[in-house]
Amino acid sequence: MDKIKLTIDGVAAEVDAGSTVLEAARSVGIRIPSLCYLKGVNEIGACRMCVVDVGGRALQAACVLPVTPNMVVKTNTADIRSARKANLELLLSTHDKKCLSCARSQNCELQQLCRELGVEDGDRFAGDRIEYEVDDLSASIVRDNNKCIVCRRCVATCGKVQNVSVIGPVGRGFKTKIASPWGKSLSETACINCGQCIIACPVGALREKDETDKVWEYLADPQKHVVVQPAPAVRVAIGEEFGMPMGSRVTGKLAAALRRIGFDRVFDTDFAADLTIMEEATEFLHRVNSGGVLPMITSCSPGWVKYMETFYPEFIPNVSTCKSPHMMAGAMIKSYYAKKAGIDPKDIAVVSVMPCTAKKFEAKRSEMNATGYPDVDAVITTRELARMLKEAGVEFEKLPDEDFDPLMGESTGAGAIFGATGGVMEAALRTAYEKITGKTLEQVEFQSVRGLVGIKEATIHIGELDVNVAVAHSTGMASKLLDMVKSGEKQLHFIEIMGCPGGCVNGGGQPIVSSWVRSQVNPAQVRAKGLYDEDEAKTFRKSHENPEIIQIYEEFLGEPDGHLSHELLHTHYHARDRY
Repeated sequence: MDKIKLTIDGVAAEVDAGSTVLEAARSVGIRIPSLCYLKGVNEIGACRMCVVDVGGRALQAACVLPVTPNMVVKTNTADIRSARKANLELLLSTHDKKCLSCARSQNCELQQLCRELGVEDGDRFAGDRIEYEVDDLSASIVRDNNKCIVCRRCVATCGKVQNVSVIGPVGRGFKTKIASPWGKSLSETACINCGQCIIACPVGALREKDETDKVWEYLADPQKHVVVQPAPAVRVAIGEEFGMPMGSRVTGKLAAALRRIGFDRVFDTDFAADLTIMEEATEFLHRVNSGGVLPMITSCSPGWVKYMETFYPEFIPNVSTCKSPHMMAGAMIKSYYAKKAGIDPKDIAVVSVMPCTAKKFEAKRSEMNATGYPDVDAVITTRELARMLKEAGVEFEKLPDEDFDPLMGESTGAGAIFGATGGVMEAALRTAYEKITGKTLEQVEFQSVRGLVGIKEATIHIGELDVNVAVAHSTGMASKLLDMVKSGEKQLHFIEIMGCPGGCVNGGGQPIVSSWVRSQVNPAQVRAKGLYDEDEAKTFRKSHENPEIIQIYEEFLGEPDGHLSHELLHTHYHARDRY
């Protein structure tokens, strides 16, 4: 590709032709502020915070301005600073500035720019403001247009990345707002609750439906036996909320922290991920051997499941009937554990700590009550747990490493990698290989299903069987893959789909990373490495080798995909209307 040379603030830069001035500046370490820009997703020049001087009569938006040979760019003049400050104050003139009570306080890109540009109150252009009703009817996401700056990052993410498109700009000028069709609540739309709009939002206009008060109530109730379980992806992300490097493995500190705030038992969703593999791999083999519906598609991502029910209901027979790991864990806690501990299931409250906002919706599905009680009583995100720990005064980074509680606390490396795209497929293949061949799988890494390529394909040779597999992450990529399956272009046996780009490590409930940091590093890649490191450090790396998994089948379940397993660990799906 041709290269173009230019100068930015006296610094020589050389970039690919077609690059923008914003990209060129970032390539040489010059940060031009922006609010609406998301590389490859939202490049519209709407916020005007990135204006620069290239020698013309007017300042230009760097995010949409292509570089030209020998261009001379200035990013820091008095006129530029004045223009950015004015643009920022105009945004603030209609913004609900209740920062102290905002979930994004101290992690808000608008707030950060105010500090950097010396904007203290934003009242210079004060005038009329429209008071919007907060949409909090969704089980997962709260939308507050009073904080919205109409940057459209959420709109582009919902449409271009997730292929859902349930929000968009409505109205003109001062009355422009982000809304769903016909003014409906998100709960009345085809929203899949994935929370990628929250991750994209630079301010507090979108946030998860907070359940921390509910969890505090459980912990304060002497009649409740409160059991907690954190997902694989939480342990490589929550450290970021306490100043630790991105991707830090804090498994032991996480277990210790959960005890510090009062949970009666601290189990691990990684254990349930191993349980899921036992059920899912067996289900897959049953389908192959009995001529069942193929390709079989994974079911552990509730955002993907709702997307399938809404947009591709014809694939319902293809989707595994397995519940997701945390729902399996909830069912086992209220049956197996309750029996072992001599506790009435009605007195047990199960709290899941998830990287995913869609898990909140999933926990409220009517199908998820295997014991007659909800499998899971409350779901909090990684961010919500961090807020609880800070509220309780827990100095997370100083905690010693502790183990999870026995019975449902042991896990394998296969369970750990569930949080990364391709991880469920790889975990299932490790077990399927040994079940089919009766031989030990020496090389457990399946590199062909790893990485951040949108759709990954491979043919895995298992004995005399060639298994055609594919992995897709984000529902946008899932739709492309399913269309190829429908048309007959792809002949597959097994498909893994994760609802979020990169998988659970980049879920809608994970720590929010600014667009500037995301331009330098991909959180999904860094966090996934932490999970693969966790896998390599494990004594056991195949789900069927987990001693507690072996015990639970011997003592309680009998056999994978058996009668009792189907009662407790499997579910069904149904087609949904889009509105």
